[in-house]
Amino acid sequence: MKNNSSAEPPSKCACHVDVQCFYADVTVPSDKTFQQWVIETLYFLVEAKLLTKQKFELSILVVDKAESQQFNAQYRQKNQPTNVLSFPFETPEILKQHQATNILGDIVICAPIIELESLQQNKTIEEHWAHMLVHGVLHLLGYDHINKKDATIMEALEVKILSKLNYQNPYMELVHE
Repeated sequence: MKNNSSAEPPSKCACHVDVQCFYADVTVPSDKTFQQWVIETLYFLVEAKLLTKQKFELSILVVDKAESQQFNAQYRQKNQPTNVLSFPFETPEILKQHQATNILGDIVICAPIIELESLQQNKTIEEHWAHMLVHGVLHLLGYDHINKKDATIMEALEVKILSKLNYQNPYMELVHE
């Protein structure tokens, strides 16, 4: 089981990442790697003035297909496993003024789906883990891809953030010129 990491880039933003992984059949990034991806995502958004610098907290849960399917069925009424689910935390109004840390919420990532998709999409597994984590963090911050306009905005952010992390455009095959 992996557990608890935190770091603070100099005067930009602080982030506490709690990683729980009970699934060991596939390669899962280290706590430090997850933490770095989260910090770089938040730092990018602060630098782009899309997010004010704050202290952040989020949890990452790495699960198997059965758990992913259970979460997806319960919270999205889709009875199948999925790659990533995000559960934004909504601070009750009465507590907002007393909250020192912005609790973003929880990200649930299905390790076997990440492995399978990375093979299907001809990506390294690390590259796909990074993409799904960035994708999940953006969902926690309110970004979505339900309609074409929102999808264009979210995907453009993902591409820019992943580029800063030295990963390729995950939507490259979807780009038509």
